[in-house]
Amino acid sequence: MGAEQPETIAAIVAAHRAGTLTPAQTVARTYQRIRDHDDPAVFISLRDEKDAIAEAEKLAVRADAAGLPLYGVPVAVKDNIEALGFPTTAACPAFSYTPAHDAAAVERLRAAGAIIIGKTNLDQFATGLVGVRSPYGIPRNSIREDLIPGGSSSGSAVAVGAGLVPLSLGTDTAGSGRVPAMLNNIVGLKPSLGMISNAGLVPACRTLDCISVFALTVDDAALALSVMAGPDRADPFSRDRPLGALTPMPASLRLGVPRDGQLIFFGDKKAEAAYGDALKRWTALGASLVEFDLEPFYETARLLYEGPWVAERYLVIKDLLASAPDTIHPVTREITAAGARLTAAETFSALYRLQELRKVAERTFTDIDALVLPTAPTAYTTAQVLANPIELNSRLGTYTNFVNLLDLCGLAVPAAMRSDGIPFGITLLAPAGRDALLASIGRVFHADTKLTVGAKGVAQAPLAPLPASNGDEIPIAVVGAHLSGMALNGELTTLNGKLIEATKTAPDYKLYALKTTPPKPGLLRVETGTGAAIELEIWSLSAAAFGEFVNAIPAPMAIGTVRLADGRSVKGFLVEPEALGEARDITAYAGWRKFMAEAATA
Repeated sequence: MGAEQPETIAAIVAAHRAGTLTPAQTVARTYQRIRDHDDPAVFISLRDEKDAIAEAEKLAVRADAAGLPLYGVPVAVKDNIEALGFPTTAACPAFSYTPAHDAAAVERLRAAGAIIIGKTNLDQFATGLVGVRSPYGIPRNSIREDLIPGGSSSGSAVAVGAGLVPLSLGTDTAGSGRVPAMLNNIVGLKPSLGMISNAGLVPACRTLDCISVFALTVDDAALALSVMAGPDRADPFSRDRPLGALTPMPASLRLGVPRDGQLIFFGDKKAEAAYGDALKRWTALGASLVEFDLEPFYETARLLYEGPWVAERYLVIKDLLASAPDTIHPVTREITAAGARLTAAETFSALYRLQELRKVAERTFTDIDALVLPTAPTAYTTAQVLANPIELNSRLGTYTNFVNLLDLCGLAVPAAMRSDGIPFGITLLAPAGRDALLASIGRVFHADTKLTVGAKGVAQAPLAPLPASNGDEIPIAVVGAHLSGMALNGELTTLNGKLIEATKTAPDYKLYALKTTPPKPGLLRVETGTGAAIELEIWSLSAAAFGEFVNAIPAPMAIGTVRLADGRSVKGFLVEPEALGEARDITAYAGWRKFMAEAATA
């Protein structure tokens, strides 16, 4: 199994679609690599190999398999995120329970063709940036074995860095999706708050938690985010924030860098030099560097552990602290117990100060597109952290602890391999909603480093070209008689419409057969978990043709926004709910074509 094997999501999915590799072969390779890697601390629970291969074989014979964005991709999930078939432990055996549902994020990955193969180790209750606070052991860093793996998403980062899986889920409250990415030479994408539903996540700090993505490339991470992003009624903190399209790097990109003397590296000259080199690389790529004041960001970071947010961690495990404190890791216990002593007055005082600091951050971004900071100021060995657990952990959060408090999105990207064999990375930060911008510029920077991906010495493939955007073309999703080969498809072809792709909705729609002549379906968005993924086609029309087409649509049909299985949103046919009085629910057919075929033979 050498470097010629496809390693990235893009390469694996392309091989599956071309038939040069089957999903079952990819899954089998994953299990072989896990055996060869021989580190029982990476996974807390691993799915039976035969079961995973059987799912891969079943997937491969589905008619729509090749269109799935994550067709046959093996995925690992941090063990504070629920996945059916696995206990959820949060790295605390006494806390363990068996979930009744997939977390919303996991459900969307599966709907996109991913195969969940195991649950990964973490700093207990996602408390820590080090990866050494787990009764399930300390995963070996995939780059240099004496280094900490980083945390709290230790197993997820190592699994991708070591080439065991091309994609894993972490979580990020204070940097847990970014610090381990740097330490394993991989990409860590921390989305805007609420972009991915947290339904099914064991919280650390409910108001700050994000499910995050580890991958070998920015394009892979962005694809996974696009699949999972979207609102969810089951999560009151969820927001409707689709990723949007990646674009070429802006010609006038303005990147914020801290004023002289404000950066902290704790004496690590190699990290300081690597950061300086990264800034030179950005300048060479055409970015302008704009100085900003980092001190308000440092003050925000101090609020996270010195302020009332520790009480959120306490709320998660207060019953266990009271009934069985010895089952909790001693460092986690010491940090979390402090949350019980905070008063409501202290909480409001901190919230007022945070609001002031958020306004300062807003002003910072008025003439800056994104900040560029070290992901972490330095790196430590496991021995160093075990000898000084709290102080060294705190240092690692220097550039990460303030991010979620200020409602920023972040992208951690490899920047250099130091002469001592320690990876160095930078993180791009921007206000919530700029996730696509960060991915668009981060992919260019990462490709420009020419670094190999992860720990296996695999070269980066050339950057894939971005889809051409023709401003005059508007995509529209059709689910019924306008499908290719069906009764009204001529209305599209007469307007020079072009078929772009056949795909499916997100799994939260119902389909109805309306009492109309000719027969028509009605597509209705419903609560997540009560609907299904419905087959559709995306056609492209010129702006003029789109207007003509839409004007001819009779009631009760309407044009609205339809969410796709991969997280994108397009305009498409929906039905007005009042029209469903005598309509027949045909969701079980998963598409109009299948329903009409059965009706024709009845």
